[in-house]
Amino acid sequence: MEITVSSRHAEVSDALRNTTFEKIGRLGRFLDGMERAEVHFSEERNPRISASQVCEVTMAGHGQHVRAKVAAADQFAAVDLAIEKLENQLTKLKTKLVRRNHSREEGAGAKKVLATTAVEEAEDDDHVPRIVKTKRFSMKPMVPDEAISQMDLLGHEFFFFTNAESGQAAVVYRRDDGDVGLIEGN
Repeated sequence: MEITVSSRHAEVSDALRNTTFEKIGRLGRFLDGMERAEVHFSEERNPRISASQVCEVTMAGHGQHVRAKVAAADQFAAVDLAIEKLENQLTKLKTKLVRRNHSREEGAGAKKVLATTAVEEAEDDDHVPRIVKTKRFSMKPMVPDEAISQMDLLGHEFFFFTNAESGQAAVVYRRDDGDVGLIEGN
């Protein structure tokens, strides 16, 4: 797995870098095929925040992305919390992928077993997310700056639109640091 470590407003010691490489590398045992991991350290500048050390990890592979962002009092604790969160997410992802593959391979008999298993697991989980509302709307092409204005006018955290510059579907979203991000399709 290719692992990159970066930082902003935070120093990354060699010991922290080595610990991060070691612990992130071990996550491969949860799900084969995760190709890369990006680890980013930062520090909250507000002195009233005790958990000021932030660790953000994004892993990619199998066409899937898994992300964890945590804060702790020190960087090593932040890495441990991020690893714990990623272990849970990777386990859920692996279960989902295995369930999907088994239902295709084994046919209708497997679907009954999986349905029973899903009901049992749903009872164990606190909440299984589901789609509860669907919206359809027409999208007029606009530039990202216009989409940001629309997002602000609506008071939303994101806005989906067709980028007039590229002709592709795109999303602008409000980031935790107050800036805006742009996601575009290919």
